[in-house]
Parts: sequence; structure tokens; C-alpha cells
Amino acid sequence: MKSPQVLAAKLAQQWHSADWRERQLLGGGTAWPLTLPIGQPDTAVFLNDAAALRSHLQQWRAVEQDGLGHVQWQERRYRGSSDAIAVPTHWQLAKPSQCIAAIRHFKVPGHAQVHSDYARLSTLIAGVERPGFQRLLVRRLVQWRDVPVDAVMAAAHMALQLEPGCAQGKPLRALAVQGNDTKFFERHASLLTALLDERFDGEASRQGLVGFLGALPEDDHWLLIAPLAPGLLPFAQMRVRASELLTTPLPAHRILLVENERCLHQLPQPTAQPLPSTIAVLGAGLNLGWLAAPWLQERTVAYWGDLDTWGLHMLAIARGHVPHLHALLMNAATFSAHQHLAVAEPVHAPEPISGAQTPEEAALQAHLRAQDKGRLEQEFLPTDTVHRAVRTWVNDNDGLA
Repeated sequence: MKSPQVLAAKLAQQWHSADWRERQLLGGGTAWPLTLPIGQPDTAVFLNDAAALRSHLQQWRAVEQDGLGHVQWQERRYRGSSDAIAVPTHWQLAKPSQCIAAIRHFKVPGHAQVHSDYARLSTLIAGVERPGFQRLLVRRLVQWRDVPVDAVMAAAHMALQLEPGCAQGKPLRALAVQGNDTKFFERHASLLTALLDERFDGEASRQGLVGFLGALPEDDHWLLIAPLAPGLLPFAQMRVRASELLTTPLPAHRILLVENERCLHQLPQPTAQPLPSTIAVLGAGLNLGWLAAPWLQERTVAYWGDLDTWGLHMLAIARGHVPHLHALLMNAATFSAHQHLAVAEPVHAPEPISGAQTPEEAALQAHLRAQDKGRLEQEFLPTDTVHRAVRTWVNDNDGLA
């Protein structure tokens, strides 16, 4: 037989399980009432420990008297007794608040934190409409436990308004969303990233919050600069802050933008296969605000990224800054030729701004959305295919070398 204190401690232990919280707080009508077996006193207790039995019965009567749920009783006859005795068999809690009240009433270790967490969660579940956000907040208490409830609410509402690339090259603090102060992104970056991950299937973490929103990092984003011919720079490779490229031109007529820096090995090697007056800039992702640099308008620019809806989304953002740029290996023919290498795209990018894509790119975007496997990551393209595409672009613009 179990005392109310023992079962209350068990409830507190279950509260610390993310699965249990999700099931009991978000499970709807099927989650409650919650019924806990008490266990019946055995004959030995009845015969040898009458005081313990009386205490047990009194404790469970008090549970009902204190409004801590409903106790189910059952008549039982014990050997040596002429009369049946009503013993408690199950404790039934009708709703989450009764569960938390029981934990608090019996002063289970950590009961104050449990009560505080539940009170905050109740407010958030009522105020946050998106089920995915509710689930995240219920499961990941540690992530926001020290954040004021109104700030968590504001972050959830903000995360519904933010879209990939929406910063358009401005610093995060310049984004006016929900009327929050300029430090909001800095203080709550982790929570905002988690909420955006829920909407966009992990893309915010994969790209980093700043890159995902297309913002100009105030601590600055580092880009990999790789000359594709000897003599253009004093180094074979170098890293440069994105903000520096806004005002400092690179010493080449042709600039090749590459979404992911891990694709460097697929480019022609400057010593073996030099491409005159050509420099590659790798690793910008969605952090494309630096493309507003005036000097880029005087360069021949190409863009090569993943062939999926996100890659085409980034291409559209890049073209918004550099209207004359040329897309490399981001067409229907490339996808068709290498479709066997494609994988599923977990979540699609939002639709680009009207007019930001060519008709061919818009048609390809729609085609990729319709595919079960619509993501062709650039690093899976054969190196010789990449070399041919880059060389063709260079040769077509050879007059600028």
C-alpha cells in the first residue's frame, strides 16, 4: 500500500519527463483523469499493525477532504474480521492543476519549482496558438525557465513573423518586430532559434540565426576568400568579415559566390587550372547583405548554391542585390541529370518576392516543391561537372579578364 506522499513524489518524478508533460498537458481529453493505483493493505498489516492501517486510511480520507482529487474505495474482508473494511484502491486526479496541487501540498522535494514551471506553462499554452511551439515549450523547460513569461510569449509571436532572409542585410537589432527593444535578439537568440527550427525543420540552427534571417552580423560573419588564379592575393585562402566587403573591393573582375564553403575542393585549383582574375567567396549562406556593396555592380558575378527551394531562395536574394548575376548549375537540366543524387527537403523555403526569379527559376522552384526528393546539394555534384560550368562562365566573360 502506498501513502499519498509516496504517490505525490512519483508525480513529481514524472513531471520531470518531457514525454509525460507533453502527454498530460497537451493530450487533451484523453490524458485526464489520471488514475494511480494505491495498493491494498495485506492481511499481515491488518493483523499485526493496526496503527499503520488506521494512519493509512486517515491519510487517504484527508486527501479527499483537502480537495486533492478523488479516492476510490473498495470493501474488503480480512481473515479474523467479521466486518468488511473500506480501503483506498486508486487515486484519481481530474486535471493538471490537481496534480500540481498534490505535489505542493505534500511538499515533495522541488515542489516550488514544479509549481512555478506549471504556472508559467499554463500561461504560455493559453497564449501561444501554434501547437508546435506549445510542444517545444512544454518539452524544453530548461531553455526558457529563466526567461520572463512575457518575453517567451513575445519570442513565440516574433517567430511567427520572421521569415528566412527577412533582415535583408540589416543588423538584427534593426528589425522592428513586435515592438521589442534592440537587445531582444541578443538576449533570446537561443529561444528564437529553437522556435524557428520548429517552423523550418532545423534550418535556423543549421545556418545560424543571423545567416538564416539574412542579417548583417554585428559580431560579423566570416567568409572564405579563395583566389582561383595565382597572384591575385598574397594568400591561397583567407577569411574576411562580411562587413569589410561592403567597402573593400576584391582585386578580380569575376566574383564567384558559393553557398557552402565545404565545396572549395570542387573548384578548379589555381595552380593547376588557373582562372584569370577570378575570386571565389564561399560560406555566406543566407547572410547576403554584403552583396549590396557598390563595387559588385562593376564585376561579373556568378552564384552557385544547393539546387533546392532554399538554394533558389538565396539566389533570389542575391539577385536582388546584384541583378546581373549569373546562376551556375541551378537549372532544370542539372537537376534532371543528377536527380539520382537528390534527397528529401524536410521543409521548403518561403516563396521569393515577386519578380526576384527568372521564369525558368520560378518553374524549377515549383517543380522541386512537387518532388519527394527535391534537394540536390551542391557538394554531391561531380567535380568535372562543376569545373566545366565554372570554365564556361569564365570563357563567356573572357573579355573582362
